[in-house]
Amino acid sequence: MNSLIKKGTFLLILVLFPFVMGKYHVSLLTEIIVFALFGVSYNLLLGYGNLLSFGHAMFFGLGAYTTAVAFNHIPGLGFFPAILLATGCATLGGLLVGFLILRQKGASFALLTLAFNALFYAMAIKFTFITHGDDGLSVTRPNINLGILTLNTSDVVVFYFVTLVVVGAVILLSWFFTGTAMGRTIILMRENEERMKFLGFSTKITRLTLFTLTGGLAGLAGSFYALFFCFVSVDAISIAMTTTVLLITFVGGSGSFTGPILGAFVYIYLQNFLSDVTDRWQLFMGLIFISMVL
Repeated sequence: MNSLIKKGTFLLILVLFPFVMGKYHVSLLTEIIVFALFGVSYNLLLGYGNLLSFGHAMFFGLGAYTTAVAFNHIPGLGFFPAILLATGCATLGGLLVGFLILRQKGASFALLTLAFNALFYAMAIKFTFITHGDDGLSVTRPNINLGILTLNTSDVVVFYFVTLVVVGAVILLSWFFTGTAMGRTIILMRENEERMKFLGFSTKITRLTLFTLTGGLAGLAGSFYALFFCFVSVDAISIAMTTTVLLITFVGGSGSFTGPILGAFVYIYLQNFLSDVTDRWQLFMGLIFISMVL
């Protein structure tokens, strides 16, 4: 009962937040929600599957770029078809990359993810006819037509609620996934892989399923990232973005599902606060996180 009350109170705060806070804070919370999904996707991979990846940003960036390219080249494309397309492309990317590298484990696997991320980053820079290279791509949010109602997504509050509903639902489904048979199999693989094999489970299929799923979730987060900033550059697919999700996961704690959600709040809030105070905000962010780890 206490857990239910806490969850209900938290949901009520999220719903009422835009009505009591200014647009800046609403926009900040929207960004936190987007990065919370990114963190959840990485936590499923690392915290639940024990797969350390240094290339998770390639799927985040793939989702972001797919959204931007789709809106720039497909006239009349709707809001939800665009994010579905982005999620689908990132999921397919996760399947293909996972198929190629999941035969490796440990450090070899981690380094291969880093190599693929570097490859995707180089492609984003070199294929300027698609990505515009360092100049990036602008994104115009389309309105959402619900028949009897049209939602103006350029409004900060409207976009906040759209993000809250869609991303919140996906995070909730991800939490339910951890309690399914596949979710428990992933945890078993983390705890005792040899026992899993003895029981007849395929670790290859389990790893590939997890890698594909988390790639799709990261792609969805990347799609909302593009829609939030209305712009996509190579930063979205850089190693620095992978570092960001690593910090979000470790700060919140990879041992629990809600850890990355807390980590996203801490990281994004500190980033915005310190960047307003000093030009050397990255130095102070680094010092803060080092002290937290130590």
